[in-house]
Amino acid sequence: MMRKWWILIILLIIGFIGYNYLYKAHRNIENEAPTYVLLAQSIIEEFIENPSVSENKYLNKTIEINGIVSEIRDRDITLENSIFCQFDKLIPQDLKLNNSLSVKGRCIGYDSLLEQLKLDQCTIIVSE
Repeated sequence: MMRKWWILIILLIIGFIGYNYLYKAHRNIENEAPTYVLLAQSIIEEFIENPSVSENKYLNKTIEINGIVSEIRDRDITLENSIFCQFDKLIPQDLKLNNSLSVKGRCIGYDSLLEQLKLDQCTIIVSE
């Protein structure tokens, strides 16, 4: 009888740990300090020169990138034709093409076919 209780307790502990592992709280990239602050051209050059090393360095990290806006859509922008930035919210209406901009987001990978770095959960950094 006592053995059944121990098995039940162990199963509950394993279940609790498993649940917390699978459903851990989402990161709030907007509130995280960037691990790296870079110019758009310099990070793209890194990825072109050595994609695997660069991906290991930047993947899933919060990074801040400064560049010129080359494309604007409802929920994403592109910096210097090479940094694709996806936002959770609509892009501000006052944002214009060819503006210099700093964007913070989570690096989710590099598309070698398009030669584009992809960021998600992006926010626009306002200079103070």
